[in-house]
Amino acid sequence: MTAVTAVTDHTEHDERSEEGPEDSGTSGTSGTSEGSGASGDAGRGSEGVWDDGLIARRGPGPGADSAAEGYVPADTASGTSSSAAQASVTSTAYEGPLRARLDALRELVGLSRTRLDSATLAEAGRVLDEAAARRRLSDRHTVVAIAGATGSGKSTLFNALAGVTISEAGVRRPTTAAPIGCSWTDGAAALLDRLGIPGRLRRRPLQGPDTKTLQGLVLIDLPDHDSAVAEHREHVDRILGLVDAVIWVVDPEKYADAMLHERYLRPMAGHAEVTFVVLNQVDRLPGEAADQVLDDLRRLLDEDGIALGEHGEPGATVLALSALTGDGIGELRESLGQFTQERRAAARRIEADLDAAADRLWPVYAGGPSGGRGAQRIGLSEEARDEFADRLADAVGAAAAGQAAERAWRRNAGKACGTPWLRLWRWYEAQRSPQYVGWPVPDPPADEQATARQRVEHAVRTVADEAASGLPTPWGQAVREAAVRGAEGLPEALDELTAKAGVPRGRPPRPGWWPVAVFAQAAMTMLQVLGGLWLVAQIIGVASPNLGVPVLLMLVGIVGGPCVEWASRMAARGPARRYGLDAERRLREAAAGCGRARVLDPVAAELLRYLEVREQYVRVMGASVG
Repeated sequence: MTAVTAVTDHTEHDERSEEGPEDSGTSGTSGTSEGSGASGDAGRGSEGVWDDGLIARRGPGPGADSAAEGYVPADTASGTSSSAAQASVTSTAYEGPLRARLDALRELVGLSRTRLDSATLAEAGRVLDEAAARRRLSDRHTVVAIAGATGSGKSTLFNALAGVTISEAGVRRPTTAAPIGCSWTDGAAALLDRLGIPGRLRRRPLQGPDTKTLQGLVLIDLPDHDSAVAEHREHVDRILGLVDAVIWVVDPEKYADAMLHERYLRPMAGHAEVTFVVLNQVDRLPGEAADQVLDDLRRLLDEDGIALGEHGEPGATVLALSALTGDGIGELRESLGQFTQERRAAARRIEADLDAAADRLWPVYAGGPSGGRGAQRIGLSEEARDEFADRLADAVGAAAAGQAAERAWRRNAGKACGTPWLRLWRWYEAQRSPQYVGWPVPDPPADEQATARQRVEHAVRTVADEAASGLPTPWGQAVREAAVRGAEGLPEALDELTAKAGVPRGRPPRPGWWPVAVFAQAAMTMLQVLGGLWLVAQIIGVASPNLGVPVLLMLVGIVGGPCVEWASRMAARGPARRYGLDAERRLREAAAGCGRARVLDPVAAELLRYLEVREQYVRVMGASVG
């Protein structure tokens, strides 16, 4: 009857512990004391151990502490004072390079949200969230999960490390239906809450000489990763992403299972420092078969990329043992004790998660379209910028405008320095068909306008492709989109610009020698008029006959006028050329400025943003920025 009462106390305590960490932290202590009192009197059987399958613990004697004597769930053992002590602990494992990498990843995600989809940044966000959540919890504890396939003996190993039967082990499959937690040190309630392990599945190990070796260890027994029950596999995948380290338990029959290596070990090769691989059930292998199986297991782990490297690279700890007979348990306990006392497992796990997230983001931030890892020049070269300006100048007809300005200058010089009779004829023609005062600038035909628009679009596509060359696909696409957005309305803006800056209105300026040429041409005309009037006067008898002088004057005027005009044309070549080049330059610069403001500046802004995120990505990888 007394034994039944003791078991009932344990059951009631399990139910109370399901209420949550706060309730269990207050009521669980008193319940423990009552349970321990029962255990001291009548709770032990003929051999002095519990037989209820939960916790087996020998009574240390009448004067021992009650908490070390009976069943104490791990989530109630901390108490209020332990929680306060845990809050006062300042973690230093997340300072220095690791904190700088986490800050860089946070900045990287913030800069990339407008350029990358949420699915691409989901893993990085998860790493940040998990790192922040783990940092807020105790750094005195190391959470280690025991994972394995059906029948591998992980529950037996769990019980062997705890020194007492906590997790049910048997031939029924699957045996472990839910994760079970066992903490060697108080204050692990928040860590177990994070893993979603209820109070009824939290245990304490057997107190003995080996207990101090594993101080700070929180051991989790997971369901089978190859279980036929989907809920079991979900438990495994969820908790494996939260624990600090993993002990993979394999047996001689399934150590080469493809599911284990392809789904878990190979993808988590970067987590080798926080991975243990245990070959269990070596007692079933005769002679040297255990060494042969262990060597083959190491070969498979080497292919997975998690074995110890030839040059001392970090690798998984590989051991052979028998959880049933206890052979090799001491070596595993010693390795776990040293691993736990370092208090670096949580930081190492986060570093490995950072490495994995950075590797997944490589194609997004550092890998070009070809996926290569070679350094590539980012940005637009001066040659590409000049070519873009030349294409826009060609689209607006800068060269043609310069030639038209040159011809207009020459025509204006011809008008000013030509013979009056030619100027009179040109005035007559102008009266018959009026034109612009300067030079005619008709609207280009529709086909020419379409060709100019195509040239502008081609120039924008070319410069966008040049700027996106070597960029990862998302950022290259962002650069192209920026160029396309800037090019909207660019042809119309260039047309308006051409009308304002490309065709100067009015007459071209006159050089200083023009008055001299005009005076000379007027003198030649006066000679012609004077000689003609003289001849007329001689014909009508007003003047005395003398044909030589008037004829000579007329010949000088007739020949001198074209000579002055020809000399003026020769002298006008240089100024006309300079005037045309200046008009071409103005239109070219105006078109280039318009293209720079609408296309090149937005593209440069996108390139600058990419350089910022790439700099943060390099910091995430833990490398220096070059």
